[in-house]
Amino acid sequence: MTENEKKNELTVTEKLKNLYKLQLVDSKLDEIKTLRGELPLEVRDLEDEIAGLETRISNYKQEIKDFNAQISVSERKKMEAEAQLKKYQEQQNNVRNNREFDALTKEIENQDLDIQLAEKSIRVSKEEIENRNRMITDAKERLSERRKDLDMKKVELDGIISETKAEEEKLNAEREEISQFIEPRLLFAYTRIRNNARNKLAVVTIERDACGGCYNKIPPQRQLDIKSSKKIIPCEYCGRILVDPEILEK
Repeated sequence: MTENEKKNELTVTEKLKNLYKLQLVDSKLDEIKTLRGELPLEVRDLEDEIAGLETRISNYKQEIKDFNAQISVSERKKMEAEAQLKKYQEQQNNVRNNREFDALTKEIENQDLDIQLAEKSIRVSKEEIENRNRMITDAKERLSERRKDLDMKKVELDGIISETKAEEEKLNAEREEISQFIEPRLLFAYTRIRNNARNKLAVVTIERDACGGCYNKIPPQRQLDIKSSKKIIPCEYCGRILVDPEILEK
């Protein structure tokens, strides 16, 4: 006999028992997750922020290298323009006519303009380097703070995890064992209801003549049907599976 056949052989009461047992185990696991609170999310957020800051610092450093390379290019252009300028000025002293003088004057103006452009490029690049260095300093300070925050959060989270690890492993083992006796369609329905419920309750008992999940009143005849445990009955308001409070004693 296959596992599915064994599951299908269970009575409705046994199926309801297993679903309720699974809910009790999952609720205990939820309590452990609640104990951890937002710490796992905070740790992930800090790790992402630290990675982003490290990438930002790396990008700033690369930009500084690029600006330094641009400075080298501009300095070379400036030197070449200065050499040409000196050459044309010397030639201008030996011109034979006004046309040659005017032509050299034009070349001198062009070289002077190239020198000014190169100097401006060097000045701008140096300003950008100073700006990037300030950004790196700020990012490193923030990075240091975030690393300290992360270390503290990890210590706190690790402490909680170590305290609850044994219990969580035991509950997960229980969950795995119980799940083996629940047919796939019921397990799927249970998971779907649980995921859609704010309090993560998919299987609830009747409390004070009302659904233990949404607290809407349940008619007396429907309560009798639930108490008999002869069929799986969902709440007509919230869709949660309703069970008799004494289901585990049957």
